[in-house]
Amino acid sequence: MADAALLTDSRTTIGELKRLIQEFVDERDWGKYHNSKDIAIAINVEAGELLELFEWVREDEIQGLLEDPDKRRRVGEEMADVLILCLNLAAATGFDVAETVGRKLAMNKAKYPVDLVRGNYRKYTELRSKKDAP
Repeated sequence: MADAALLTDSRTTIGELKRLIQEFVDERDWGKYHNSKDIAIAINVEAGELLELFEWVREDEIQGLLEDPDKRRRVGEEMADVLILCLNLAAATGFDVAETVGRKLAMNKAKYPVDLVRGNYRKYTELRSKKDAP
């Protein structure tokens, strides 16, 4: 397994991450448990654990939460769990992550054109109905 200190966003590819995760799973003989349904459930569980770290934290307290070394570490760990499981699901189901993300971004660009949504948080269906109204 690669040294975690050598992994950075600027140098590590999605493919490398998927390979490292697969090696981890294979070394433990966990593949038999990693079906798409159970991985999807695990993503939801881990996302809940990430969300729990922000539960009851007011917006003006979030920066302080992220500046606390222990809390920041815990946020990073839960975020990593979600990402690891998403990459594991992609591998288990044969999705090319970059292609899938690219396709979804193209769809989102069509749903959320800049001239319609810039600076606005509302859902595209609500904005379109206002724009299209006489």
